[in-house]
Amino acid sequence: MRHVRDVIRLRSAGMATREIARRVGTAPSTVRLTIRRFEATGLSWPLPDDVTDAVLEARLFASAGAGLVARPNFGPARTRVLRLSSRWRAGGAGVIVRQNQGSTADRPRRGPR
Repeated sequence: MRHVRDVIRLRSAGMATREIARRVGTAPSTVRLTIRRFEATGLSWPLPDDVTDAVLEARLFASAGAGLVARPNFGPARTRVLRLSSRWRAGGAGVIVRQNQGSTADRPRRGPR
């Protein structure tokens, strides 16, 4: 649960970041980030009556998780896998099939259990 209102209220009362973090039960870096986000919105404490928790969180965290995550390019690897699998299905050269090494019951034990 986010304690945005508590963080902002305590900060406006002049409390130190570490003390706010201790009281709210979160890391000081989280408190600093919340304060930075709040300052970036242009709001001030006390909040207007029409700013609910949902509106406040929407303003503070609007850019978080906006879907700008870099996705890996698996194109070359996928092409190679498809090429190798088609060779394997065709029985072509260059594919090494691993020999069956037997079950673990056939192998000698390594030391005491």
